[in-house]
Amino acid sequence: MHDWYVYIVRCRDGSLYTGIATDVERRMADHLANKGAKYLRGRGPLKLVFTKKVGKKGRALKVEHRVKRLPRHKKEALIKTGAGIETLLNINGH
Repeated sequence: MHDWYVYIVRCRDGSLYTGIATDVERRMADHLANKGAKYLRGRGPLKLVFTKKVGKKGRALKVEHRVKRLPRHKKEALIKTGAGIETLLNINGH
């Protein structure tokens, strides 16, 4: 069984993309080759700005959903300092 990671990519236009993967480096290579998410196509250069190991796929999906719902200033705080990550990881079946 593989560990899953949540990651955030900053695009050329400053927008942020959140995703999950078991191999973030491989996934970034996919994104850079325009084989990843359609949202990122044509938005390069792309920069990986945050990664966090979160465990199993189900948990990764929940954390990804929570990160995507955060307001931009909280995403920026997460990227800069990791602020709020413990709250995002505290799934407890909710």
